[in-house]
Parts: sequence; structure tokens; C-alpha cells
Amino acid sequence: MKIQTDFSKTLNQPLFKVLKDTVHEVGIKAFVIGGWVRDRLLERDQKKDIDIVALGSGIDLALALQKKLPGAKPVQVFKTYGTAMVHWEGIDLEFVGARKESYAPESRNPQVSPGTLKDDQNRRDFTINALAISLNTEDFGAFTDPFDGLKDLENKILRTPLDPNITYSDDPLRMLRAIRFANQLNFTIEEQSLNAITQNASRIEIISKERVVDELHKILSTSKPSIGFSLLEKTGLLHYILPELIALKGVEEIEGQRHKDNFYHTLEVVDNLCPNSENLWLRWSALLHDIGKAPTKRFKPPVGWTFHNHEFVGAKMVYKIFKRLKMPLNEKMKYVQKMVMMSSRPIVIAEDQVTDAAVRRLVFDSGPDIDDLITLCEADITTKNANRFKRYHNNFKLVREKIVAVEEKDQLRNFQPPVSGETIMQFFGLQPCREIGVIKDAIKEAILEGEIPNEPEAAFERMKKEGKKLGLTPL
Repeated sequence: MKIQTDFSKTLNQPLFKVLKDTVHEVGIKAFVIGGWVRDRLLERDQKKDIDIVALGSGIDLALALQKKLPGAKPVQVFKTYGTAMVHWEGIDLEFVGARKESYAPESRNPQVSPGTLKDDQNRRDFTINALAISLNTEDFGAFTDPFDGLKDLENKILRTPLDPNITYSDDPLRMLRAIRFANQLNFTIEEQSLNAITQNASRIEIISKERVVDELHKILSTSKPSIGFSLLEKTGLLHYILPELIALKGVEEIEGQRHKDNFYHTLEVVDNLCPNSENLWLRWSALLHDIGKAPTKRFKPPVGWTFHNHEFVGAKMVYKIFKRLKMPLNEKMKYVQKMVMMSSRPIVIAEDQVTDAAVRRLVFDSGPDIDDLITLCEADITTKNANRFKRYHNNFKLVREKIVAVEEKDQLRNFQPPVSGETIMQFFGLQPCREIGVIKDAIKEAILEGEIPNEPEAAFERMKKEGKKLGLTPL
């Protein structure tokens, strides 16, 4: 693949003309560098953030530019890092002074000192991110490529500018970025670089959980996350990040009976889901849906391998994982727990004759997330037996049709009891007591079993009947 390096059309845009003029007026040299240049060369959707390295004060350059861009927001200055951000018309322009870096073994935060453009390119994570375009009047648009990054782009190779062991040891987050870029761009990590990630995998523990999770989110947001997670497993990084997934790896055989490799099955489920949902938290649900299988795996003759209550155990593990990774312990976590807890319910229904009662209970228990749950379970069909695959999908189609019919009739997705506790108390002259809950549960069960419709009149009559059973009399 031959890549063209003509930036003239892009640089004719008003923003870049203002940039060139500002650089000239401030009296320093500056360059666009990194991801924006890379994606422009790859003709990918253009990034909304532009990194600019200045041979001097990036903060001064940002302050000068902000005054020239109508409607630009006040400059955000980060003095600790010598950086500044200008936000204008949905674009983030980040300015930094060219610098050298040195690292202490226990931290990814470098000691920095002023440097040249070459110094700044040396500190970049990959050759494809060290590409630069001049913003200077005398050579405006000139392309700088000190490490053959263009060749690596053409060959779809990820390679570090310097010794990969030093690059990854200095800033271990770069190991995750390598895998994420390989996944996003469908690139290959150069062998020496891949070996260096394996050798430095334990260094990932000095990276904040928030930064790690941000990279996991980006991997999960790709069209085929299995590429990234396979590399995480191959390099040993996954052991330090999500050991619960590593525990699913491998196949055991006893008395001629084997179980599937639940790690690779999980990756297949995630990939199956991606074309049908961009919901990040549903993708997390697919990734974690079987984590309870490792701790619940048992061999019980003559049945064979069992994973009893793995959904319940897995749902409890979701909380521990989210807490350890400092992910949100809010409705997003509860959503993933629910998906994991219920991940087998539609499959069981699809295996049996699909009854209205079973579908009513499924809709009631899953509430507004029923469509996501079915989507997850359809992705969970990874059998290579063509007849079984077709039968499962046909059954799920029937389940979906039943859900629509039941929902139209009984409206259980956001179920509210058609008879309130106050109504029961008033009718029977009761104070708060156990009998009220018994009657409400009986009405709910009657609706779910299809004995009565989800309507106030029918529920009221059922209330009277259940009250009579309990020896209650109306006022």
C-alpha cells in the first residue's frame, strides 16, 4: 500500500493558515505531530484533536492562537506538564514544548527538560506516531519522518522508535497502546516489540487502573475485540489486568468427556455481539458472562462437566472486578451484573418449548434490558454444528416474537402492580402487615402465569379472592 504525503489540501484550511501565522508571530518553530498526521495518511476519520509540538513555549503559542480564533474557549494550561489546550469548534489543539524525558523505575511520570524536535520524536511511543508536519513559514507542510514511520504505515507494522524494552519499561501504558493500535488499525506488532511487551508485562502494575480501563474500553469498542484480548493474553498482560479471564483458559478431559475452552469461547461471543450493538457495557457483559465458570467447574459422573450457579457467582465477581479496576459502581455495574446473572435464561427458554409464562417471567425480570439480553444470548451461540446453530437462532426468533406479543398484551417491561398496597389496606381495613405482600405476590404470579391479564379490574378481583384465602374480610 503506497501512501501519499501531500498535505496541501488539508493545510489550505483556515485553521492551519491561522496556525502558521501565529507560529511566525510568536517567533518559534512548531509542528503538527502524532495521531492526527497518522490518521490523515491512513485516510481514517480525522481525529478531532491535534497535537502541536513547539520548539519553545507551547503555552505561549496556545495563548496567542486562542486570541486569533473567534469563539475559542479560554486556554487550559497545565503548567506541571508544560502543556496547554485550545478548544475551538469541536477541535482540541494541544500544545507542548519539545522535550527530553527520563524515567524513574517506579513511575511513568518522567523528568522533562527542553529539547529539539528530534528529542521529542525519540520519546514517541511508535514510529507511526513520530511523523510531523511543519507549521513554519519557510517550509510550511514539510513532512518529517525520522524512523521510517511511513514505511511502517504502508506495511501495517507497529514499531517503537528506540529500544522497545526501554520504551515499554519507561512508560508501561505504551504496551496497552500497542495492543489497542494493533486492534484498531489491524496492524501487526513487530516481533522484537512484542517480545519486549512480554518481558515487561509486570510493569503494567505501576499504571493507574483508570488509564488501564480507558485502553480496555477502546479495545472493546473495536469491531473485533478478540484481536486485542488475544494479544493481552499472549503477552501476559491479561494476567495482571483480568486474571478471571485467564482462569477460563484451557480444556480438561476426564473419562473421555471434555468441556470447551471458555476463554476463547468468550472472545468469540464478544466478536459476535459487536456487529449488533455498540453498547460498551453490553460488550463488558459479553466479556464477563462466563467468568463464574472457573470457580464452579466440577466433574460429576455420569453427567460430566457442570458449572452450577456460575451466573450467580459471576454476577458477584463483576462487583469485585469493577471495584478493583476502579470502574463505576453505579447503574452501569448493576446492568453488567444483571446481564451476567441472566445470561443463560433466554438460552434455557430457547432450548425448550417457548411458553408464554416463561417469556412473561423473562420480560418481568429483565425489565427494560430485555432486548440487550436477547442480543447477548444470540451472540453466545458459538456451536459449529450447522443444524444446532440454525435451531437455536430459529428458537430465539420465536422468543423475540413471543416477547413482542406478551409485551403488547401485558406490558411487563416496566411492571407496576395494578393493585397498590394502599388499595389492599383500604379494602380489608388493614395496617401494614405481611398479608399485603402475600396478596401482591399472588397477583403478580397470576399475571406472569397468564391466569389474569395485567389490568386493574382483573387484579382487583384476584385481590378479593386471595384475601378470602387468608381469612380477610372487606370493610
